Order: sequence, then structure tokens, then C-alpha cells
Amino acid sequence: MKADSRESAFFVKTAMPSYLQIENISKSYGTKVLFDRIAFNINEGDKIALIAPNGTGKTSLLRILAGKDSSDSGGSIRFLRDVRIAFLEQEYDYDPANTVARQVFTGDFDQELRAKRVLSELGISPDSLMSDLSGGEVKRVAIASMLSQDADFLIMDEPTNHLDLDAIEYLENYLKRARCTLFMVTHDRYFLDRVCNTVMEMDRGAIYIYKGDYANFLEKRDERIANYNAETDKVRNILRRELEWMHATPCARSGKAKYRKQAFWDLKSRADQAYTVSQVSMAELGNGSSNRLGSKIINCRDLCFEWEGVPYISHFTYNFQRYERVGIVGANGAGKSTFLNLLAEGDLPSIERGESVRIGYYRQQGITFNEDDTVLDVVPDTRLLGKFLFPHEMFSNRIGSLSGGEKRRLYLLTVLMKDPNMLILDEPTNDLDIVTLNVLEEYLLEFKGTLLIVTHDRHFLDRLVDHLLVFTGGGVIKDFVGGYTEYRSFITDLNASRKKESRAASRPDPAPAAGNAPAPAKPARLTWKQQRELETLEKEIAELNAEKAELEAVLGSGTDDYDLVMRSSGRYEELKKELDERETRWLELSMITG
Repeated sequence: MKADSRESAFFVKTAMPSYLQIENISKSYGTKVLFDRIAFNINEGDKIALIAPNGTGKTSLLRILAGKDSSDSGGSIRFLRDVRIAFLEQEYDYDPANTVARQVFTGDFDQELRAKRVLSELGISPDSLMSDLSGGEVKRVAIASMLSQDADFLIMDEPTNHLDLDAIEYLENYLKRARCTLFMVTHDRYFLDRVCNTVMEMDRGAIYIYKGDYANFLEKRDERIANYNAETDKVRNILRRELEWMHATPCARSGKAKYRKQAFWDLKSRADQAYTVSQVSMAELGNGSSNRLGSKIINCRDLCFEWEGVPYISHFTYNFQRYERVGIVGANGAGKSTFLNLLAEGDLPSIERGESVRIGYYRQQGITFNEDDTVLDVVPDTRLLGKFLFPHEMFSNRIGSLSGGEKRRLYLLTVLMKDPNMLILDEPTNDLDIVTLNVLEEYLLEFKGTLLIVTHDRHFLDRLVDHLLVFTGGGVIKDFVGGYTEYRSFITDLNASRKKESRAASRPDPAPAAGNAPAPAKPARLTWKQQRELETLEKEIAELNAEKAELEAVLGSGTDDYDLVMRSSGRYEELKKELDERETRWLELSMITG
């Protein structure tokens, strides 16, 4: 990390008909060509998402545009006028000894005011030490530093990595409103659709532009590939005729023009370029079916955990079920990763694991590879490597030469190839490209086991989970039945109702008109039907709480009656959901004044 470093901003002066024009830029690392003499334009107001597989040069292209790196072939990057650029890199360089204020503030008064506002909205104190911040909080500081520059052109490399969902939604809303030009790499499909108006694909060293959202990109990309392959088929038909000529007797061939011989080799080269979309097939990786789960998965009984006096988990009781799909959400630093560590590896009497459970644990921080090992040293199964987007020519590549996304993909493969029947995934979407994410989703949809996921990817949550465990702070964990979009809708509606009620309560009564008696107040009232429902709910909640206490007594008694324990355990989970539904409805009704 570099001492007292900040996100870069700079000016470029030129006069061109387009906002930004890129011509003939190239980048290679050793013998690997990332892109060669590519060119494209960016118009003012464009909000572009760059999509390409891991290891194809997305980050390198962003760094060249931001002035952090240079093109191997020279080329040019030209702007229409003076443009202020801000660059958000994947990894934010900072001095751990700095306060947030010293790290972000530049001495410019307006910039400092903007930075203070963004930091406040992101929940970061300027007085905090950088060394005390979590990874997600450091990312918030990086974003505040970028946004405070009030730049015309934002370049962002995976801006949602390590952010919690509240911070992602804040950044999403900010960028939707901002009158700026944007060029970013992201794997977050919801974020892409809600922020960007253009998708740029970098494929086989070429650039393709698609106006519209991600779904339009997929459709038009398929059309492009189909057209390309149709042209390839035509070339192959011509090649067959030319091949007959090339196989003619040497005497006959020698009389032909040399240009036709060269044309044959050009045709052969083109015919060999049939486009096959790289796909990850998970069928041979196993899906948990060979290790059948018993009825006992992981049982938590009054689980508590605190660190340095801060409670992260408080009196949490829950039995995870076979084939259950659970999403885990909450603010950065709320204890989600700690919770997963305890479930997967913790040695606490309040956590019991079933004997048949075989856990595959994907950690957010990844694992430490030996940088001198090859891809084949890490995963010696060449068949599986090929299925997971590692072609034969990469088998001998050293780990140190892989991109961050390629290392993540290799790590994920080491977890899945062990054929677990319970997957615990901590931010599996970070650094993975969209192609890999799509196929990983398909694999997880078919996974025959129990699934726990911590992720900030809302698309991932909506497709894969049945319910959420929400870390609300102070060690409290709430169960919400449904996906993330349903949860956010519920919270939005609830907050709107509370604000409406608060405004109504604080609004002063209007002064009566002269000579008229004061108008009688018309408080909001429950209808007769709502009143009966409220009374019924209160009775049911009391009965469910009494039953819950009885079940807890049975489960905590240490009885040897296995059948009784299993019945009680199953009913306990059902009861929790029933109780949560009734308490939520009771809260909605109780907010109506009577």
C-alpha cells in the first residue's frame, strides 16, 4: 500500500468531434496478447458496462484509459475538451495509519464538503482510522474519494465488490442521477441494468457495442455469433472446392497462379475460426447427490458470539434443513463471515453438525496458492479444468500469472470438485465474470444439497434462495421468507408507512376559521374487520409463543427420545415462520391509530 495515496484525477486537452476517441491501443503480457490495436468511441453521457471473460484485459484497458498504464502499440486516447477523470480501482491503495479524513480530503474546500456528505451517507466517520475499517468499509471510502472529485468521466473497476447491499443501492441511485459519462467493469447484472445504457463486449481482441440492457446484449450477441458461424460455413464450402485443387497433381497445380495458393491458406485460416461459445458444464463436477444428507444438517442452539465486547450473534436458534437454500444479508461488519466460519469450522457446544454432512466452504478471502505452482498442480484433473474454462494451453501457466478472476475460478473449482452435500459460499461472485456467474447459478439451481450464501449480488439471491437470514445489528438475526427483491419491497413499504405516521403525528392541528367551531379531528381508525383481525392475531401470537416455549423446553431437556426431538425440531422451524408472519401483520395493523 502506498502512503497517503488518493484516487487519481487529471485533465486532457484536445478538440475532437467525439467525447472520447480511442485508436489502435494494444496490451500484452509476455506472449499473451490481451487486445491488439482496438479502437472505439465514447459519447458524452454514455454509461457503458464492459463485459469480457476473466483474463482478457478488462482491467488493463481501464488502467490505460485512466492514464495508469500505457498502450504497447502507442495509439491515442483523445478527448473533446477539458475533462476531469476519476478512477476507482479494484484494490484501493491507502495508508493504514491515516484517518479517513486524511486519506480522502485534498485541501480543496468544495471537495471536502462533497466527501463529508458522501461519507456520512455511506455511514463512515472521517475520524475513523483506515486500519480499523473492514474491507467493505474501505471500499466505501474509495467510493467517497471518487465521487467527491465531481468528475466528468468516471472509470470504475468492479465498483460493487465487497460492498453490502445498502451501499450498492446508494451507489446505484447516485450514478443513475449523475450527469456524467461512465465506463465500468461489473459482474452485477442488476447494477448494470439500472445504471448503464450501453454494453461493450471485448471478445477475441475485438470490440462490439450494444445499446440497451443486458438482456438485449445477450440477444444481439447470439445473433452476431450465429451470423459469424454462417459465414464460416460458406467459407468452408469454398474451401472444399479449393482443397480439391490443392490435391491435384503437382504438375497441374504448378500451372496455377501463386495468388490462388495464398488464397487457399487464407481461406483455411478463416474456416478454422468457427465460433464456439465457451461454457462451463458442471454435470461432471458432482452436485451433492453422491453424498446423501441425513435428517440432521447443522443445529444451532442459543448461539452467541462476541468479539472485544461487540455482539455479533445473540441467542440464535435454528435448525438448517435438507435442501434448504438460505441467503444471508446485512451491513458490512455485521458478522456474516464470522457466522459462516462458526457454522463450517467452529467448535462450540451450541453448534451440532450431522454425521452425513460434507461441507464445501468457499471463503471470501480465498486461499493462498503457491504462486510458482501451475494450474495443473492445483487441479490435476484436466477434464475438469477444461469444463471450467481453463483450456489446455493454460494448464502449465503459473498461478502468479493468472488474473484475480481466474484465481477465484480455480479456487471455486477446488471446492466444487470435492462433491459436497452442503455448500457455504461467502461472496462467491466477487471477481468472477458474468459468463462464469451464469453457469454457476445453473449449477447451484441443480445442487442436491443445503446451500448457504452470503452475497451482495441481488440477481444471485433472487434466483437461488428461498429465504433470508438478515443481520440487523447488535447480534440480532431475523428470518425473512422470500428473495431479496421481496425483502426490499417489504422494508420500503414499512419505512414509508412509518414516515407517513410520523408526519401525521407531528403535524399541528389547523387553526379554526373565525366564527366557526373547530372541525372535529378525524383520526385514522381500524375497520371492524381489521379490529377483529388484530384481536385474533394477538391471541394467536400468545398461543404460538407458549408453544415455542414448550418446544424449547423439550429440545433443551437432553431427552433420549429421538422421534420426539425430530418432531419438535421440525415443528419449531414451522412455528418460527408462522410467528414471524403474524408479528409482521400485527405490526402493520398496530401502526394504524384507533
